[in-house]
Amino acid sequence: MIRRLDAWGWLFLIFGSVGLANALWMFADPLRWYHDLPAGVPDFGPFNPHFVRDIGCAFAAVGIAQIWAAFSLRFRIPLISVSAIFLIAHALLHIFDTATGAVEPHHWWLDMPGVYLPAVVMGVSIAILVRSEGGPHATRTD
Repeated sequence: MIRRLDAWGWLFLIFGSVGLANALWMFADPLRWYHDLPAGVPDFGPFNPHFVRDIGCAFAAVGIAQIWAAFSLRFRIPLISVSAIFLIAHALLHIFDTATGAVEPHHWWLDMPGVYLPAVVMGVSIAILVRSEGGPHATRTD
């Protein structure tokens, strides 16, 4: 049974759909993704189709988790927690690379919409959800 989406559900559905679409693009055409994504991916190293698809697997898992969390109150906190762990770790890696000069300073802005924003949104979301729903051990059903 599919339930109506609340505001959190819409947020997770949108972010999850974007993440899953990104993953599908990575699987289907890794070379075009590598060159055409407006995030300066080539600045991080030479093209490797296997590596692009490997990372696509992570984005697919995160996107699916977020979409699942959109419709499942019962599993929302664990699904968004795992999603936030990947997205925050990914953002921290980008921060490190930019701060240490591995890529040019313009990456602070290039990475804002696709790396930093999702990490902040999911990190803040899980903090609010855990606080408002009584923590990870609260009993909740769909």
